[in-house]
Amino acid sequence: MKLIKTTYIAVALVGTTALTGCHMKKFDISRQESTLAKEYAKAAQAPVDSAAFGNVRWEQVFTDPLLADLIREALAANVDLDNARLNVEIARANMRGARLAYLPSLALAPQGGASSVSNGKLTNWNYTIPLTASWEVDIFGKTLNNKRAAEASYRMSQDYAQAVRSQIIGGVANCYYAIAALQATLDMMQETAAIWKENVATMRDYKAIARTNEAAVMQSEANYYSILASIQDIRTQLHETNNSLALLLRRQPQIFAIPALESFAPPVMALEGVDMAMLASRPDVRAAEESLAAAYYQTNYARAAFYPGLTITANYGFTNSFGSIIKNPGDWIASLAGSLVAPIFMRGQNIARLEAAKAQQKQALNNFEKSVLSAASEVSNALTLYENNRQKAVYLDSQVEDLKKAQEYTGDLFAAGSATYLEVLTAQTSLLSARTGRINCELAQAQAVINLYQSLGGGR
Repeated sequence: MKLIKTTYIAVALVGTTALTGCHMKKFDISRQESTLAKEYAKAAQAPVDSAAFGNVRWEQVFTDPLLADLIREALAANVDLDNARLNVEIARANMRGARLAYLPSLALAPQGGASSVSNGKLTNWNYTIPLTASWEVDIFGKTLNNKRAAEASYRMSQDYAQAVRSQIIGGVANCYYAIAALQATLDMMQETAAIWKENVATMRDYKAIARTNEAAVMQSEANYYSILASIQDIRTQLHETNNSLALLLRRQPQIFAIPALESFAPPVMALEGVDMAMLASRPDVRAAEESLAAAYYQTNYARAAFYPGLTITANYGFTNSFGSIIKNPGDWIASLAGSLVAPIFMRGQNIARLEAAKAQQKQALNNFEKSVLSAASEVSNALTLYENNRQKAVYLDSQVEDLKKAQEYTGDLFAAGSATYLEVLTAQTSLLSARTGRINCELAQAQAVINLYQSLGGGR
């Protein structure tokens, strides 16, 4: 008989272990049914390279003192980053609450009553002053999985806050160099407008001595008015970009004293491709991983709802009521009880919750894969943009030099009567376009570096 009882207990323990073991394990992304997730898991285990571009401090990337001051101000004052920090605090509080669920709950619930006969005379009164402790034994991992999900959500909020921080650094830097480029373009256009205004006067003088005709004069004036109109467009863009920067800094709209674009010299980047280890350090990818972990634990929590819950309750207090006996003065009492509650009629609801949790976990896996692929695309685009514009700048420098000489030669030929004004106009317009393209190319290089730094989660 004793052998049979022992065997029964052993079988019960093995069965319980088999039922609970599947949903007591910690989340491991390498166990997901996804080739991309397994590749990511392998890369994430590699040692962190502190010299990698995404791990370099932002002060080493953006060395311009004025830009550095603006970034510091934005990090201190930006509303989005402040809200992200508050989300971290909320997640931390939820995590603490989930961890405290392991502890017994205590309650003090004094009770009292009195009884009387029909004439209102008090016959007796009773009271109980108990301290009640209740503890749910986490046999099947409900509390454990809930705690782990809260911890994953906390880490996800930290990653999200870092992503916001990186976006703010990149946003300020992009606005800064856009303003600098627009200011450089505005200065060049105003300089060109002054020259073209002189051309109008020169053309009028040529007409006076019959060297040209009224059509050429009108064409030169139209050319001058065209560049004046373009200047207004640039001023509008400059105003809007200044307002965008003010919004990042949490300031009222204003104009920032940012000098015209100078050569932007980023750190040397020996990046030739998109390595998975680079993507594993991105905060948005890590946040997607933690979201998948939280969904995994929620699925395990839904599975645990199928099994019984064991609750132990203890009471200790002072009372004068002992069933039908009223004792005065009262005395101390203590009790200990355990209850096992198995869900019988809630199976349908539990199945529905589990199916929903599984679907949400699949969604989280899809979102994780999309996050990794999007990150790879962003990094690849930034690398290509930087490299192509670096080479493009070399060609544009040569183009500008050639067009400067072409403009001079055409002007001399026109003065000598060997060229038409249309040729002069073409040379001037081509030079203006090339100089504008050169400024935009410089800006594109700066933005490529900024976007690459941001896409690698820089600014930690």
